[in-house]
Amino acid sequence: MIQWQGWMLQYIHINPDRRDIHSTMSPSAALRTFNFLYFALMAMFLPFLPVYLDEQGVSTSQVGIIVCTGGIVTLISQPLWGMISDRTKTIRKIMLLLITCTSVTGYLLYDTASYGLLILFAMLVYFFLMPMDPLIESLNFRVAESTGASYGSFRTYGALGYAVMSLAAGYILSLLGAGSMAYVFAGLGVVSFLICLRVPDAPVTGKPVTLDSLKGFLKNKKTLLFLLLVFISSVPARLNDTFLGVYIRELGGSAELVGQAWFLAAGSEIAVFALSFWWLRKGKELIIVTIAGAFYFVRFFLTAWIADPQWLAILQILQIATFPVFYSAAIQYIYSIVPEEWRATGQTVLALLFFGISGIVASYAGGALYEAFGGRVLYLSVSAMSLAGAVIGFVLSRVYGSKHRSGAKAS
Repeated sequence: MIQWQGWMLQYIHINPDRRDIHSTMSPSAALRTFNFLYFALMAMFLPFLPVYLDEQGVSTSQVGIIVCTGGIVTLISQPLWGMISDRTKTIRKIMLLLITCTSVTGYLLYDTASYGLLILFAMLVYFFLMPMDPLIESLNFRVAESTGASYGSFRTYGALGYAVMSLAAGYILSLLGAGSMAYVFAGLGVVSFLICLRVPDAPVTGKPVTLDSLKGFLKNKKTLLFLLLVFISSVPARLNDTFLGVYIRELGGSAELVGQAWFLAAGSEIAVFALSFWWLRKGKELIIVTIAGAFYFVRFFLTAWIADPQWLAILQILQIATFPVFYSAAIQYIYSIVPEEWRATGQTVLALLFFGISGIVASYAGGALYEAFGGRVLYLSVSAMSLAGAVIGFVLSRVYGSKHRSGAKAS
């Protein structure tokens, strides 16, 4: 039986274009499935790591430090693996390696209660799991371009995976115990590896992230202003990702309710990504980002004043007008203002800023602020920051408007 399974894997790997009873999944279908599985793993890690650490007796300030350190690791690992992908001219093989390492370290993370080992394995998961995000987003865009499909037709499945696993993880954690997370995480990793064997590869044609390309990229004034906007808006989003579960638990909510909250948040993204071909208009990215920033403000301001954990979970449906709108428009804007030879650099910098640097600031400062003043003050602070981001976005949209395409030239 084991020999037959090994032969099957070898057959699929060597004959990726065959369509028979041994391999019926098309490359595009495999990419959609991998989006589902990868973001399911993300759902088990990002929102539930703080909850898991809290159950292990780790304080909120220590949780903040751990997540902050993870952000630093991400800041290093994303460009590192991106450059390795550039150098080896493959994305799929790098993802196969990363998903294997993620499965092992994720299992070990959720199978230990030792504070020192929790930190070690959490950092390793950050190192292997997070770099796959810009790689899979790159594949989504490139396969969409080559097949004539929309980016959202692939990314929708990622939102679906995040939603489903957010709901399931809450029940798993509550009903089966923290130890069961290890087996589910590792199992998802194994299935992801098998599906990744069918994912289409795409050699990286953009320039790798080098000092010279980064210097040229950052000379663009419009780019700098936009990255400032992204940073100001993404810190509150990352802070909410880190502490929402802890805040729900503080208000008396259960682990299941945390899962339900993230299910509503991620589930609301599905329609947004699926309809991105309709609402994501070229030349309108700045005003779209501004609208998303305004909804971030409303979401976090209301969070500060809601004392019922049930209503707080329901409020997460406002994700429909925040993250998927903001991030999709931000990616498209970066692609429109950055010269083609800098696109790889631009996408990497955007990912580092949105998930790396902002995560470091949010986790370190947020953990200290939460422990000193509580969740309400924390969310009032981030709502003010979101409002500032919306104001900056509005100013940029008025100054540059639909003429931002001239940003390909340094200004």
